[in-house]
Amino acid sequence: MATADEQIRVSDTVKRELDRRRREGESYNDVLQRMLADDRDLMAGFGRWADEQADRAREARKKSKQKSKDRMRRLADDE
Repeated sequence: MATADEQIRVSDTVKRELDRRRREGESYNDVLQRMLADDRDLMAGFGRWADEQADRAREARKKSKQKSKDRMRRLADDE
């Protein structure tokens, strides 16, 4: 990596967020490059959940959809 020839100022909030996202051995430049690359990649973020997390999310969505359908049926029956 080239030596830094410019500095930028960031707020404490931004610095904390960069620290949170920073992986072991990464420079701040590395973090920013990765974040900017993720913004351009439409598939970034897909497949990041563990199977168990994805299963829980799917189940919660399924229950929510069923609850909504049941509510709509009750409202239709009340008319």
